[in-house]
Amino acid sequence: MRTFDLAPLYRSAIGFDRLAQLLNEQRADAQPSYPPYNIELVSEDKYRIVMALAGFSREEIDIITERDSLHVTGRKQKDGVERTFLHRGIAARDFEQRFQLANHVKVTGATFENGMLTIDLVREVPEALKPRKIEIGTGTGSDTVSVLEQRQAA
Repeated sequence: MRTFDLAPLYRSAIGFDRLAQLLNEQRADAQPSYPPYNIELVSEDKYRIVMALAGFSREEIDIITERDSLHVTGRKQKDGVERTFLHRGIAARDFEQRFQLANHVKVTGATFENGMLTIDLVREVPEALKPRKIEIGTGTGSDTVSVLEQRQAA
């Protein structure tokens, strides 16, 4: 396994604290493979995360959004029954899965059915940030601008 020392980058970087924090978190997490999940593009601005959580109940799962991240945790309750397995292929251990959300992506809902957790997301870009078409006028508009600038200078 390789390790990376990012300290030299921090010495001369100003204002990149959030980026450095994200790099450290990604390096530390190393993307666990449990539980398995899919990220699906439903439409241009709609997404869906589907997680396979066999053996969990709705009460054992927490979904928390915080700033630009989504945290899904599962804490398996101990039932107190002693079991002997000849083969154990279904993992039912505690987990914590984090997803980094892009700007303006919000969680709109979640459902849990037949051991599958579905989280719906939508990207809602504010009107002020959406691209807009600028109409190109004739040369008469430039005269109005220069008159306004002259009035402000006086």
